[in-house]
Amino acid sequence: MDKISNLILEMIQFDAGEPELIQHFIKVHQFAKLIGSMENIPSDDMEILEAAAIVHDIGIKVSMEKYGKCNGKLQEQEGPAYAEELLKNLDFNQKVIERVSYLVAHHHTYSNIDGMDYQILVEADFLVNLYENQCQKETIQNTYHNIFKTEAGKRLLNQMFANAPETP
Repeated sequence: MDKISNLILEMIQFDAGEPELIQHFIKVHQFAKLIGSMENIPSDDMEILEAAAIVHDIGIKVSMEKYGKCNGKLQEQEGPAYAEELLKNLDFNQKVIERVSYLVAHHHTYSNIDGMDYQILVEADFLVNLYENQCQKETIQNTYHNIFKTEAGKRLLNQMFANAPETP
């Protein structure tokens, strides 16, 4: 089995008993992989993107156990160390581990997005969250205009939400 498949299995084990967390990261991973493919990102960046999409919310369970809550900032604070350990145990290279850790530490921070992997991760997470949270049309439109930058992400959002975004 490849590293990404092994990482998925390890993340399922990490989130055992929390099917909503498992369902969430599986969906984010698939959207990230699809957008990355549609945007023709290089294979090295795709490995980082896929790994980050799988572990992006690794801080949720830890935050709930430590603080009884799991807001975005706590996830960003608690997640990187666990993501690094998981990736090291699966023999990902140091460059991948460092970038994935950075993405986990910033995936709820939408200013200063500094790479296509980061942008795509944010868009994939939003595609899933907008649906899971049953967001209203206005929220979807605002997200489209303020967050989405890739043509692939915009296209998917338009198709998923029946053309909800209206151009200004």
